[in-house]
Amino acid sequence: MSNWVYSDKVKEHFMNPRNIYREEEEFDYDGKGMAGNIKCGDQMMMMIKVDDKDTITDCRWKTFGCASAIASTSVLSEMVKGMSLEEASRISPKEIMEELKGLPENKVHCSVLGDKALRAAIDDFYVRTGRPGKVKTGAEKVVCQCMNVTSADIEHAVLEGARNYYELQEHTKLGTVCGRCKEEAEVLLREYKEKHFESENK
Repeated sequence: MSNWVYSDKVKEHFMNPRNIYREEEEFDYDGKGMAGNIKCGDQMMMMIKVDDKDTITDCRWKTFGCASAIASTSVLSEMVKGMSLEEASRISPKEIMEELKGLPENKVHCSVLGDKALRAAIDDFYVRTGRPGKVKTGAEKVVCQCMNVTSADIEHAVLEGARNYYELQEHTKLGTVCGRCKEEAEVLLREYKEKHFESENK
């Protein structure tokens, strides 16, 4: 472990994950969400229990992913207990990283996985309780029509290390046909860099 590049808190949550779902356990959930990032091979399931005041009282999760995905979701599962659904739905990847005392830059996208699975579980709860109007649909805009690259793809590319337009192209193949999307892509690139790596841009 001499080359361990993670914080002690990441190591602790990876070695001793909290609230992980085990097959032999009976967990009567009120909402269930799935999320996955095909590019890095991670997949996440999140289940939540919710009381009559829309407060998360308990949760379980399971992932097929890396140490960062495990640690990120473990700490997220502790953060959301006692939160209202609205509060929990606003937790950002940046807050998860701060709670973990940081992640290597090429692993930041892993903090998004648990966050997305949680939001999917919250949306599932609203559907199950007859409140589909409260579902926060994550409609993704297609930015590059030629290569079918969406705004979500651009955000993932930034989380995976893209910092300029050419790196964005390497990650997504965006703008490699007609190039008409370049201006909009660059605007989104700046927005996502500021959102996730604010300190780099000061």
